[in-house]
Amino acid sequence: MPGQFHRRKRRDSNHKAIVEALRAAGASVVDVSQVGQGLPDLIVGRGGITRLLEVKEPGGRLKPDQIAFIATWRGLEPRVVTTAEEALRAIGALPDQPPPY
Repeated sequence: MPGQFHRRKRRDSNHKAIVEALRAAGASVVDVSQVGQGLPDLIVGRGGITRLLEVKEPGGRLKPDQIAFIATWRGLEPRVVTTAEEALRAIGALPDQPPPY
């Protein structure tokens, strides 16, 4: 609509480092953090598996729309991550780790 604008959502301070670590581990990463509606921040693919990751700062809380999205998603359960290590574990990118499903 004319005259309307969309305010960009603020990204968590750890967002960039997590994306960089995932890409360095060979994952495909699509940042959808600006979509809203409870959709997790990242779509991550690695080893034939697609995983949805919600990036939060340590101690951060999920918003009601994020809780609802996670509760109703019928694919692999989205994961909430606060560090690059947690993100790498969520996609099974650390040595001697089972697949993330």
